[in-house]
Amino acid sequence: MPTVALFKQNGSKNGEVSLNDSIFGIEPNDNVIFDVVLMQRASLRQGTHAVKNRSAVSGGGKKPWRQKGTGRARQGSIRSPQWVGGGTVFGPTPRSYSYKLPRKVRRLAIKSVLSQKVLDDSLIVVDQLSFDAPKTKAFVDVLDSLNVKTKVLVVLEDGNDLAALSARNLKNVTVINAKSVNVLDVINNDKLVMTQEALSQVEEVLA
Repeated sequence: MPTVALFKQNGSKNGEVSLNDSIFGIEPNDNVIFDVVLMQRASLRQGTHAVKNRSAVSGGGKKPWRQKGTGRARQGSIRSPQWVGGGTVFGPTPRSYSYKLPRKVRRLAIKSVLSQKVLDDSLIVVDQLSFDAPKTKAFVDVLDSLNVKTKVLVVLEDGNDLAALSARNLKNVTVINAKSVNVLDVINNDKLVMTQEALSQVEEVLA
């Protein structure tokens, strides 16, 4: 069973905490992680692209010339695709790019990235993050005490609004609650900081 150091908010050690071996101690599966990252990035695409087809282009209500007798090719509208200013054929239309992978695959991916953080010694567990008021400077002091200088994902327990408000304006800090832990956020940040209560909530969901 893997263990990591448990820190206080001021950066001092407060013992050790044991991690669930089935969540933080598995062999990371890179293929599954790749598939889930593609799925998450696809769901972030807006898909609002659109072009005008011949029915959406203004004008062209009248037949430009009669059907026969002119010597020219027959035409039904000046907004047909072959005309300059005409509609576009087979252009992009609004659509959703999102899709779903099986639940077991998604669970394996999140367990893999969490286990990788443990292997990389990039998981920091804090007994609690408590603030009297939402102050960004106070949260910066906490990160300095924990020696976190890079991009960091902070996972908080439900209801810890003061800590979330204190960190939301920081450039290289992403804050989520324990129930929102996902593959993309974990791999996009170099460090993972979790409160002890948030760690228990994550283990409860994934165990």
